[in-house]
Amino acid sequence: MNLQEFQKELLNKGETYGFSDMEIYYEKAENFASDIYKGEIDSYSTSVEMGLSFRGLYNGNMGYAYTEKLDEDSIDFLLNSAKENAGIMEEDTPEEIFSGSSFYEEGNFYSARLKETSVEEKLDFLKELDRCIYEADPRVDSTDYFTMQVQEKERALFNNKGLSLQEKLNDLILYVSVVVKENGITKTGEKLVFSKDMRELDPAKIAKEAVEEAVSYLKAVSIPNKKYPIVLRNTAAASLFGTFASIFSAEEAQKGMSQLKNKVGESIASSILDVVDDPFLKTGVFSRTFDGEGVASKPLNLIEKGKLTSLLHNRKTAQKEGMESTGHAYKDSYKGALTVAPSNLYITPSQTSYEDLVSSIEEGVVITGLSGLHSGANAVSGDFSVAAYGYRIVDGEIKSAVNQMTIAGNFFDLLKDIEEVGSDLDFAFSVSPGYIGSPSLKVKKLSVTVE
Repeated sequence: MNLQEFQKELLNKGETYGFSDMEIYYEKAENFASDIYKGEIDSYSTSVEMGLSFRGLYNGNMGYAYTEKLDEDSIDFLLNSAKENAGIMEEDTPEEIFSGSSFYEEGNFYSARLKETSVEEKLDFLKELDRCIYEADPRVDSTDYFTMQVQEKERALFNNKGLSLQEKLNDLILYVSVVVKENGITKTGEKLVFSKDMRELDPAKIAKEAVEEAVSYLKAVSIPNKKYPIVLRNTAAASLFGTFASIFSAEEAQKGMSQLKNKVGESIASSILDVVDDPFLKTGVFSRTFDGEGVASKPLNLIEKGKLTSLLHNRKTAQKEGMESTGHAYKDSYKGALTVAPSNLYITPSQTSYEDLVSSIEEGVVITGLSGLHSGANAVSGDFSVAAYGYRIVDGEIKSAVNQMTIAGNFFDLLKDIEEVGSDLDFAFSVSPGYIGSPSLKVKKLSVTVE
């Protein structure tokens, strides 16, 4: 049974079961993943995952169920399961199925060129990149993590109120961590690439950047433990920003888990800071034209000149505050419950270069990478104490790498202490849902402790 036949029969049969409002959410993901080690393919896999969830209102209560099969038996299973759990679900705010937005902006987040790239081309690219890494510098010892993932995702939402939405998205993620050794000292450098077209990637350039970063850490020095002016380089800033992205969720605020509760309209950051959530970012990994409830996506300014202008809402959180959803309902899969999450969330870049940020500091530290964010940061209090890597700045110039550091501070204070924003917007992995980005940031001071 194809999707169209299945959804039509499910909605029709749902009426005979006594459901009033009904919704179907469908996802299909095709995945390619490969790891490489010293010129050889270490692992390689392709997979297809597909599933569908049903949401239905029965006697005033919402019931849920999901399946991975589109057949006649699954229809009865979904309806019986949803009917059964509708009686035990207790909601403080009654849920409704959304009839649809008045307008949906068109968006094209699907790359035909990426789709046309064969498995053989992907594997050849990885082997070439591996070769370039080892040729870049004789001190290269190995790669401790070297992987490519390509995902093609299709999703659709239908309901018995006439709403019918579908879209496709695909993207490539490449991550390599290079190990270099010299005189008994071992250091690593990494490179993360998001792309819609593998053929535009230059393996020699990627290799050079990863290897040069690893080599730059070999002659690290210690510096006194104290508070320093800081340049958070773009990907490090994005990683830290992503760790605290949940503070912008109205759901978290309403639970008392975000200090931004009741702060809309107030200044919470430096007056030079602007933050936007852009679901139509062409290269965005979380781009979309509609959210998990079928609400039309649209760009949203969260912070303007330091002032909090909005939180992220789904329909449930918006209803509690007597406002409209901002289009940020999120399901991590067809199995997941509806929650709130950003799409492509980033700090708006300026015209100031990374080099200019560095040159403006007499004595300070550039933070190039962070680790331990999952355990060393508290999104509720804003406090963080995490391992960091980077360089020391003397008289406006980078002089040397610094031995592994721990930086500590408070994220809400950091927002207020941002003195300059760079032009070099980039994105990083995030511990929370969403594609999170930032340019380099000059921060007044952070506590630095060197091991």
